[in-house]
Amino acid sequence: SLMVDVTGQTRKEKVILPSYLQRKKTNIIPNKKIEDPASGKVTISSLAKRQDLTSFHLIPPRVTFGVLKEGCTYATTVIMKNVGVNFSRFRVKQPPPHTGLRVMYTPGPVAGLQIELEIEIFAMLIGGKDTSGLGEVSHDIEILTETETLLLPVKANIL
Repeated sequence: SLMVDVTGQTRKEKVILPSYLQRKKTNIIPNKKIEDPASGKVTISSLAKRQDLTSFHLIPPRVTFGVLKEGCTYATTVIMKNVGVNFSRFRVKQPPPHTGLRVMYTPGPVAGLQIELEIEIFAMLIGGKDTSGLGEVSHDIEILTETETLLLPVKANIL
């Protein structure tokens, strides 16, 4: 029990679990089909389910560009890390052109490693002139993996 320590005494402070044990993934949509016979599956009897074998983390989990000058192009890098046992494939659903966003990456399997996704934004205002002179871009980039869909929120203000 987490309520008592190793000596059997009641704990005075709360036990903080590491993030990998908490499994707090807020921007994840699980896929219904999780078994893929063509994927690089590790068959270890001690591992209970495939959901635990393939998992990705995005570092950072969200992108905020801040205030951008209209007509300029900005870019940042997001690391997509495979923290599961199996190698897994993924693809990125490109954002619509009116957002000015584009994701550049090298497709292929990610086997126990990480891959860099370059998020590029061309700062542009759509429509007429706003009285404040400030436009906001907010979009969730969808990254489709074999077991789940990751959502990468991207925000920017265009001046």
